[in-house]
This record gives sequence, C-alpha cells and structure tokens, in this order.
Amino acid sequence: MRPLETDIQLSVPLAVYEKFPKSDSAYTDHRDVRAYFEKKSHKKLPKYCRFLKKSIDARHKNDIRVVLTVRFSDADFRDEIEDPCLTSFQIPDDMPAKRVVVCGSGPSGLFAAAALCCSGIKPILLERGRDVDSRTADIDRLKNDGILDICSNVQFGEGGAGTFSDGKLFSGVSDIRRDLVLRTFVKYGAPKSILYESHPHIGTDYLRKVIRNMREDLQKRGVKVLFERKLCDIEVIDGKLVSITHSASYSGEDPVKIPCDALVLAIGHSARDTFSMLHGKGVDIVQKPFAVGIRIEHLQESIDRSQFGDLYQNEILRPANYKVVTATSTGRKLYSFCMCPGGEVVCGSSEEEGVVTNGMSEYARDKVNANSAMLVGVDENDFSGSAWDAGIHFQQELEKRAFACGEKAYYAPSQRAGDFHEHRKTEKWGKVTPSYRPGVTMSNLWDVLPEEVAKTLDEGLILLDKKIRGFNDPDAVLTAVETRSSSPVRIRRNENGESISVSGIYPTGEGAGYAGGIMSSAIDGIRQAEVLLDKLFS
Repeated sequence: MRPLETDIQLSVPLAVYEKFPKSDSAYTDHRDVRAYFEKKSHKKLPKYCRFLKKSIDARHKNDIRVVLTVRFSDADFRDEIEDPCLTSFQIPDDMPAKRVVVCGSGPSGLFAAAALCCSGIKPILLERGRDVDSRTADIDRLKNDGILDICSNVQFGEGGAGTFSDGKLFSGVSDIRRDLVLRTFVKYGAPKSILYESHPHIGTDYLRKVIRNMREDLQKRGVKVLFERKLCDIEVIDGKLVSITHSASYSGEDPVKIPCDALVLAIGHSARDTFSMLHGKGVDIVQKPFAVGIRIEHLQESIDRSQFGDLYQNEILRPANYKVVTATSTGRKLYSFCMCPGGEVVCGSSEEEGVVTNGMSEYARDKVNANSAMLVGVDENDFSGSAWDAGIHFQQELEKRAFACGEKAYYAPSQRAGDFHEHRKTEKWGKVTPSYRPGVTMSNLWDVLPEEVAKTLDEGLILLDKKIRGFNDPDAVLTAVETRSSSPVRIRRNENGESISVSGIYPTGEGAGYAGGIMSSAIDGIRQAEVLLDKLFS
C-alpha cells in the first residue's frame, strides 16, 4: 500500500524558520515543522516530513521569507539516498561487445561514462590532464609561484573547468535527469541539502572529493581511466569512425591506437589543439557567439547589506549572491555570470603567455570578497571573419594582451572601477583588495578590452548600481580578462546526437557547444550516452 503523501508550499517568516531543526538531510518527525504547516494549511498532516525545495524571498527587506515546499508522509523517510542508476538501458546478453571511448573527464564525460557503466559497457576514459589531487597541487604552484602547467590547470584535468569554480549545480535547463545528477553527487559525498536548495552549490572543496569518489567507483566497476593521455588522432573510413589514437599529453610520444565503435567527445571549451585536429579530419566544427569581459570584486559584506538590509548578518541568509543584466546604448547587454559569493578570482590560463580569469568559492563561501564575471556578447562581427576558429583567435589575442600587461608571469591587469570610468591607470587600491593570484598589475583596462566591450562595461556598471546599491562602488576591483565562459565553437551534431559529418562521434557538453555549466553538462553527458546506446544496440 502506497504511503499517504501531501506536498505543501508556504512562505515562512525568517524568525519562524530559525526555530526549525537544522540539518542537511531528510527531516523526520519534526513536530515544530509539522505543527506550523498544520496551523497555516488548516490540515491534519502525516507524521513525517522532509524539504523538497527551499528558497529565499528578499523582495521586502523588512519581511524576508523562506519559501519552503515540504512533503508530509505517514511512512518514515529513509535518510540515505538510494543508489541512482543513470540509465534504464541494459545491453542484451546476446549482443556482441562494443568498444566505447570517452574523451574528457569533466561533468559531461564523467556522467556519460557512468551512464554507460550502468548499462553494462565499460568504456575507456581519456583525460589529457592529471588526477584531481595532482591537479590541485599544480594550480597551487601557479598561484604561489606563477608557474603554469599547460596540461594541468583550471581548464584541464579531472573534473574539468567546473572543479575549480563555485560548484554551482543549478541550471536553466529543465530535464528529468536533473534529479539523477543531484542524487549522484550526494551518493559520492555532496551535502544532501543540494536536493532541495533552489540554487544548490557544493563549492570547489566538496566537488574535488565528489569527483575523486565517483572516478574511484567507476574504476572499481571496470571503467579504465587514463590520465595525461590526449586524443591526438582519429581514423575515419567512409564517413565512419573506426579508431582513435591517444598519446602522452606532455610529450606527444607513446601513441596508442584503439579500434572503437563510438567516441564520446567531451573535451571541454579550451581544447583548442584537439578542435584543430578534429577539423582537419573532417569533423564539422563552426564558430559560435560567446562572451568576454572581466571579473568584478566587491566586499561580500557590501553585497549582503544590499540584498538583505538590516538582516545582512543573519547566517541563514548570507552570503548573498546576485544575477544581474542590463541593456546599454551600445546595443549590447552587460550581464553577470558564475557569481562566487565569499570567493576568489583565480588564474584560468591554459596556454603559455596568456592570462585568463575565473572565479572560485569553497562550500562555506566565507572569504572577504564576492566576485562575478561581467560579460558582453561577441560574434563574427567582432572576430573579423567567418572561419570556424575565428573566435578562438579572438580569445587568444585578448589573453596575450592581458599577459603583456603583467609585471610578472601570469599577473593579471586590474583596475578600480572608479579609475576605469575615468580611463586612468590605477595607482592604489581602496577598500577592496584584489584576490587574484599569483598577483595583479595596476592597469588601465581600456588598453586590454575591445572598445565595444569596454564601453558596454562602462555604461552597464552605472546602470546596475540602480539594481544593486553599491555595485558601481569606485573601489570595486575589475580584473581582466574573462574569455572562457563558454565555447567559441560548436561541433555540429544531428538529431540523434552524432556528429553530422562523422558517424560514431558523439559531441558532448560545453566544449561541443551544447551545455554551459556543471548541471547542463552532466545532463548532456547522460543524454548522449543514451542515444549512443540506442544506436549501438537497438
């Protein structure tokens, strides 16, 4: 007999919510919660309850609310999360074995490999970078000593670019696989609160552990994981993939050729050399619009005050985040991306003599500064060409320009917002200190950014101050250049998920131009595994 279940949504005053029991797991037999919901709904509710969704409503600063959707049941909720199976597809016993390679261990590659493993296939997982622990050490070396490892950095390595970010797990994509992704993260060590938070995040610290646990489990289940191995060649006969070759990432030596029936191409948005190789082999790749800009830093306390008023110090509310956009007279919009409360700006470079910025937060989000990318869209009119790789060259030019400003290797050009508006080089910092490491060079960003991007940023910051008080604080810090928010190319695929030019190749995730962020990339990885399985075994 199915248990009796009732879902109720209520807007709960903050003072009431503060009295509810605190836990990131399923709430069981919490009388205060049930009593409050019974009083407000005028219903007799079942004994057990757990949160389905929680969000903050801060539209009225003098009456901030916690919006809760709670499920009540007469059956006890188990506090553990069942082992999620990422696909219901099971390979028939009488089918011949198939060789599948997954290239890239970011969210799309990892979840594609996991879905394939659930079906009975044990793929080979190639990763050009290093394992997450070695990668962390390499990134620390870049922060502390200015030494870049071009094969192991914020862009390349186990977990992909999202590993060293805020670990956001929300997306505008509406897909039934979303819950599977969240439950998988919980299975491998993420806090259970991500199952009901309206804007779940786990931070770079939790994400590294989750990725390591997920990979180790896949290895136990038969997935072969090869680090520091780069896809260096593919063999195509009559429009069909028949083999791939991988080699040592650092030297290009020790090539290994593998016959394969399918390749999940989850290479990320910064694998420029791989894009070039694939295009040379006949894989259809086209340029696409993307965005460039800077990282802006404010004191986190200033953002908290602006968003929550007198309650800005309340631990349930803080640290505050934001998502803003404004149109400008340039005809372009300025918008925030990957906002990192209580975080730091990091070096996202992956090529020598190029500077790239990115943002990162730990789960606690407890650092002094808030940061966010502030981006402006660019397209072929900015690239000055329709070639498939024109956007890549545009990125590289900006990154080299930023590098050339540096007093030392991989120092980033940085400027106070007030100085930016006055077109003058910064001479000293105000109340906000740049967090970017290995360091910054006081600069004039009008010498770095494309003119239309700089003009849009100049006007947009003033307009956004009307939405978030203090956003255009003269002491806010701008650090350049942010170029890797999304892929500058799309590896075109058909309605069945395959490359339109080479059968057997399944372009996947952010690098292929079909996702943006951890959640949408993971969902795309599962989806591509499903269509691959259907093609191979139906």
